[in-house]
Amino acid sequence: MLPHNPKITVLMPAYNVAKYITKAINSVLAQTFTDFELLIINDGSTDDTEKIVRSFSDDRIRLINQTNQGVAAALNIGMLNARADLVARFDADDICLPERLMVQYNFLNDNPEYIIVGSDADYIDMNEEYVFTYSMPAHTNNEIQELPVNKCPFIHSAVLFRKEFILQAGGYNIEACAFEDHILWAKSIRLGKTCNLQQVLLQVRLNPESISIDEKWRTKRFREIKSQSISRGSLTMQEGIELSGILKKQNNPKIKEGSYYSLLGKKYLWNNHQPQKARINLRKAIRINPGRIDSYFILALSFFPKDFISWIYKKKLNSI
Repeated sequence: MLPHNPKITVLMPAYNVAKYITKAINSVLAQTFTDFELLIINDGSTDDTEKIVRSFSDDRIRLINQTNQGVAAALNIGMLNARADLVARFDADDICLPERLMVQYNFLNDNPEYIIVGSDADYIDMNEEYVFTYSMPAHTNNEIQELPVNKCPFIHSAVLFRKEFILQAGGYNIEACAFEDHILWAKSIRLGKTCNLQQVLLQVRLNPESISIDEKWRTKRFREIKSQSISRGSLTMQEGIELSGILKKQNNPKIKEGSYYSLLGKKYLWNNHQPQKARINLRKAIRINPGRIDSYFILALSFFPKDFISWIYKKKLNSI
């Protein structure tokens, strides 16, 4: 039977992820920590997402359907319906490692002054091929507090948090599409201690269907709105309208696929030095969108020695 008061709610928004969600659900059900509910918010999917979720017979799975309103709205509905005081965020195209919930639960249980715990992660491509391991730029509470505002302190699908503090911070801003987590963390880290464990606890999947794309493929105005709103902790009505228009214009396969291959190319060059794989992906990005000069620059850079590439990465990280 479904536990009346599970210790953790695993909150998973889902939109047209039939290709990936079976693996994601199975990775949650295989956790060594078993006292949880898996709350899936189906955000108006038009593929077989709902059918796949209903094919599972585990009583710990709960499904809520809503019309398509976006991930932030789905997460807010999820938090209002979560039965547990601790909420583990997880995306429907990612994969939890078996110890993820146990490790994070034990940390928060042993450290009641902490309100959010994240972790490092392995990144994989849409075919589950390993791309690189991401070590967070900040792990301790002091390091997180000192991060520049433009650096997101957590991997969204890697966090376990105390629900009361996230609600106290106002929940997810539905206007901040594509950075709803970043603006929430900027407010939440003021309410209690937070940290990232120096341990890989999940695999984050990069895929061209995701709403999140390489931000260098976003417009300059998008980046301005994001930076200003995170600094303030809110968006103006005009910024929300502008942001919606930008995202609507960029929500097309050409930009998403080009951005996906561009990001893979950069990660294979910067984070996991495999220049041949970098070139394969960068050439795909160029074929899809031949007008982006940065793709040609990074492709040319892939032929230089590793030490020189690393130096360029450190010097020019924010511009390419």
